[in-house]
Amino acid sequence: MFDNVKKLADSFLEMGIPGYDLMVCRAGECILRCQNGYRDVEKTMPMDGTERYYLYSCSKPITVTAAMMLWEEGKLGLDDRLSDYLPEFEHMNVRQGDQLRPAKQPILLWHLFNMCAGFNYDIASPAIRQAQADTQGCCPTREVMKYLAAQPLDFEPGTHYQYSLCHDVLAAVVEVVSGEKFEAFVKKRIFDPLGMTQSTFVLPEGEKATLAPQYWMEEKGPRFIGPENTFVLGSEYASGGAGCVSTVEDYMRFLEGLRTGKLVKLSTLDLMTTDRLTPVSRADYGFTPRYGYGLGMRCTPKGGECTDFGWDGAAGAYLSIHPKEEISLFYAQHMRNPPNAKTRLDLITALLEDLK
Repeated sequence: MFDNVKKLADSFLEMGIPGYDLMVCRAGECILRCQNGYRDVEKTMPMDGTERYYLYSCSKPITVTAAMMLWEEGKLGLDDRLSDYLPEFEHMNVRQGDQLRPAKQPILLWHLFNMCAGFNYDIASPAIRQAQADTQGCCPTREVMKYLAAQPLDFEPGTHYQYSLCHDVLAAVVEVVSGEKFEAFVKKRIFDPLGMTQSTFVLPEGEKATLAPQYWMEEKGPRFIGPENTFVLGSEYASGGAGCVSTVEDYMRFLEGLRTGKLVKLSTLDLMTTDRLTPVSRADYGFTPRYGYGLGMRCTPKGGECTDFGWDGAAGAYLSIHPKEEISLFYAQHMRNPPNAKTRLDLITALLEDLK
């Protein structure tokens, strides 16, 4: 059983992925758990399912869920101005050719969820480098936003889709609204209630050795790049968009908590997975062309046939939740610039074929 999905996952090894871990739950029961390959390219440490990974952008659904918890409690609104919570974003400039002009529209919170606020993913910008210098490499999450706000936007808020630091900014909003550090709020409200003991948004220096080795795929093959995550801007920076460390079993607890309504109401989940792309932003959106994009996740497009939702990460992690089939799928690997960036999207299709 599960021949199609296992064959697809094993094909990733032939592409140069050192190893992988895959888990599928249906109606709350684990129906598939398999690993193959090795933690290291020297093939001395087989995958055993206990590996911790930087999830990169699979961090985003956690951040979005944390924010929607506060939305359910009436503590923030999707149409609220970002500057109501982070005042430094009140007067923004927009790049227009070689010139700057004042933004005509304010950044709204839903712009952060939907990646249409006008930010970019330049983590080496002068503003961020200044934040790192001024904070001696600590970069507290809330403090960094004051520097990011000094950077001009790439476009008028709400007009285009652009993958960016939007969810890092959203993490800072969660800090302000909750009155807690983002990593503390997520631990208290998501990780601890679900028993996610191996998950964190701020990894202590002494625990970096617990991570699966990270590699970068080059033309000549994998290159070891060490335990660092360049999207984690400093030792105190909780990157809502890319900073979560977790295991496959831990992350599956999150997916099942989300799917079953333990974290947010199912009506809230429906809102999160409703396509918000406009004709213009859909033309910008190139990650998963078969899908739409809601509040931080790919989802069924308007008039489309895809019935799952989820997201993926820069080192190869991939999640899919299929509400109708009561399925949660999570796949993890540890290679940046992965050669299977497009084909991993077929894991849910292969699984559904196996379940027919």
